Amino acid sequence: MGFSIKRYLPTSLFGRSLLIIVLPVAMMQIAVTWSFFEEHWQTVTSRLSESVAGDVAMITALYERSGPEGFDPLANLAFQTVGLSVDLREGDVLPQTRRTAFFRALDRSLRRALSSRLDNDFWFDTTRYPEYVDIRVQVNGGVLRFIASRERAFATTGHIFILWIVGASTLLTAVSLIFIRNQAKPIQRLAAAAEAFGRGQDTAHFKPAGAREVRQAATAFIDMRERLTRYVEQRTALLAGVSHDLRTPLTRLRLQLALMPDSPERADAIADIAEMEAALEEYLSFARGQSGEESTAEDLAALAREVAANAARAGREIGLDLPARLTREVRAGTLRRALANLVDNALSHGEQVSLSLVDTGGRIEFRIDDDGPGIPGEQHEEAFKPFNRLDPSRNANRKGVGLGLAIARDAARAHGGDVALGDAPAGGLRAILWIPA
Repeated sequence: MGFSIKRYLPTSLFGRSLLIIVLPVAMMQIAVTWSFFEEHWQTVTSRLSESVAGDVAMITALYERSGPEGFDPLANLAFQTVGLSVDLREGDVLPQTRRTAFFRALDRSLRRALSSRLDNDFWFDTTRYPEYVDIRVQVNGGVLRFIASRERAFATTGHIFILWIVGASTLLTAVSLIFIRNQAKPIQRLAAAAEAFGRGQDTAHFKPAGAREVRQAATAFIDMRERLTRYVEQRTALLAGVSHDLRTPLTRLRLQLALMPDSPERADAIADIAEMEAALEEYLSFARGQSGEESTAEDLAALAREVAANAARAGREIGLDLPARLTREVRAGTLRRALANLVDNALSHGEQVSLSLVDTGGRIEFRIDDDGPGIPGEQHEEAFKPFNRLDPSRNANRKGVGLGLAIARDAARAHGGDVALGDAPAGGLRAILWIPA
């Protein structure tokens, strides 16, 4: 696999916008700094170093002509005319060690200038004294020590230029951070509102803000929210009418059958009506989804116990492994219906069923295990399709019309979670309904 720079780039809009602004500025600052040091600062420093080296070479040549007897007048002349402090150290030799300056370009510039002007051995130190440069030249009988002002040897304004560059870059970055954050916030609020609306939560407080394009997207979201809300309201009203129209004749049929004498045909008809009512309820539950229900703080452990108690009233006991209390913001009715569907599905296909509630830190999981025949892994996703009937290993959904798992997944996804199938420890099926923690 070839190298890809995309994996190292920011993924957020804030990071990418900051990179778009800061990277070109940083590259420009680097180019300007390099140009300054290469073209201006280096040239000025070289000329200053050559000037000091020329003065040192001249005084050294005059000393070698006059000898030690003419040193004092020469030292006074050097101090008065070129500002060099000169000291004669008779019998001394040059130091053997050398300390290098942080900016090595300074040492290179001075060494090059002294080498071109002097035939004598020399030594210098630019680090010992902050404001001065120590230069020593080997002569007959000793060492001439020169103390020159640093401003005479080097251009000392380089650090000021760097400070200005760093300060301007820091100020520009700070301003960019403020403006980019203000531009990213409306997009984050829009994403949060869209996610909340997808979970069925109230987003009436959301208002368009930010740049024109972001406001257009927010306005489009509000229009979409209103259209979907009207659609859900119309569908709910339609379902209420359908439920009334279908339940009324079924109720009349049940009453008529109740007045008829007992017979096998009557029992079969009553069973058919019960099956029709169960199918109708399942159809309506799937179509109704979570419409009209608001999120409230609920104890999920108590909700699981309620589902288990309903199963116990129907004559089936399930094992429980629940915490004492676990409260989260959910749609209790929707989640209860989804959990009941999963439990009923497990009870339909297994003898031993258990229900556990686990907080993994990142999400909350309801785990329903049975000891039934299970479902092959390649058919897990097929099981969630509406009206789908599985193969005979799960006895073809012995009751219902194949909407239980679809309803459960729809409810879980409405909470930002999902339902997944797997293998139970007892060898049957494990259904995990999870929601974000």
